[in-house]
Amino acid sequence: MPSDTGALTPHVSALPQHAPGEPGYRRVLLALFAAGVATFTLLFSTQALLPAISADLGVSPGAASWTVSATTAALALAVLPLSAVSERFGRQRTMTWSLTAAVLLGLAMPFAPDLGSLIALRTLQGAAIAGIPASAIAFIAEELRARAVIGAVGLFVAGNSIGGMAGRIITGWTADAWGWRAALATVAVLAVLCAAAFRVLLPRARHFTAAPLAPRALARTVRGHLSDGLMRRLYAIGLLFMTVFGSVYTMIGYRLAGEPFGLSAGLIGSVFVIYLVGTGSSAAAGRLVARLGRRGTLYAAAGTTAAGLLLTIGDSLAAVLAGLVLLTAGFFAGHAVASASVSHAAKTGKAQASALYQVAYYVGNSAGATVGAVAFHAVGWNGVVVLGLTALTGVTGITIHATRLATAATRTAAHDRARTEPRATVRARTPAGGPVRGEPTGQRIGAGLARTAEGTGAETIR
Repeated sequence: MPSDTGALTPHVSALPQHAPGEPGYRRVLLALFAAGVATFTLLFSTQALLPAISADLGVSPGAASWTVSATTAALALAVLPLSAVSERFGRQRTMTWSLTAAVLLGLAMPFAPDLGSLIALRTLQGAAIAGIPASAIAFIAEELRARAVIGAVGLFVAGNSIGGMAGRIITGWTADAWGWRAALATVAVLAVLCAAAFRVLLPRARHFTAAPLAPRALARTVRGHLSDGLMRRLYAIGLLFMTVFGSVYTMIGYRLAGEPFGLSAGLIGSVFVIYLVGTGSSAAAGRLVARLGRRGTLYAAAGTTAAGLLLTIGDSLAAVLAGLVLLTAGFFAGHAVASASVSHAAKTGKAQASALYQVAYYVGNSAGATVGAVAFHAVGWNGVVVLGLTALTGVTGITIHATRLATAATRTAAHDRARTEPRATVRARTPAGGPVRGEPTGQRIGAGLARTAEGTGAETIR
């Protein structure tokens, strides 16, 4: 089994971080892409199967939805402790252990005799899967050059979207032919292949420094992140985006299986090919940030997601599918930006910072799945849409608040520099050789700060 540090000494390699174009960089991307596929294939393996599970086991949609909610809730609870484990034993080792345990539980799942047993296995699987998100983004931040981090996180998120898509399509058609138990077995085999690819491809870590397991130090680090207003806003954005996504994709199977659509499990699973849109939008997140800034990209992501939600209200299948396309694109772009911003903003305790984001993210999924099921049962699909729009209103409000803070900070910095800089002047003659004019240096610096604020560290969802 590969080790991050060999003897777990506090040594950091003098070798440089992997840069785009290098073989090691490509191996990191491919390995984490495979881990992302395996993670989401397993994590949401029952989501497209919920109508079939309800029918076979004679349970309500709300009860069946716990095969999703319990998994993501367990992941949310386990991700922070496993981030501490990754600080001691290494990101690479933690991810390998986690994938192995999750795959073994996946292989046992088709034999669950009843809903209670299935939920119990899914809960354990969620806890096992937690090692991947607890370690992957911290691994990226440590091992890749800073300019490559957002793109790499985007590709990892793209692996998540491909895994989610493939798992749901495979389970849908397999369930049509042989039932939901065979579908779960097929997904487990796919996860085995992805775990093997991860194990072979991921290069040895160069920049990991082992740290002892110290609960008090962990608590101090967590308190430090939670006391940081920027971090709290990023965590809230991840939670709210995932509330929308979790509610929609947990309940969409019931909507499409019912009137007026009446789709089979296979066709419902095929709808999840829309996840490919998320692959593209998350991988493009870095380019969007370069053009719009982080906050601008979040505004665009929230608006796109809201437009998609509204399109799903009608009884036209084409409109519902178009709405899912927009919603998926917006969600994955927003998630990629928020998660990368956490790693960028955290100067210490990067694994814990990323883990707290994952806690918020998967709490959002559990809340979305659970509350979405209640809303769907009470008032139908419109209840799910209202829940999603409420969450997106929260995302927009947080981003507006961050924009105001950043604008105020830029003005304050410009004003302070203008007051403290010497009153030197830059003299320039007029084109006609007329009188000399002077411009205070502080004014020029202030203008430069105002122009360059967008895209700097202060622009990280301040």
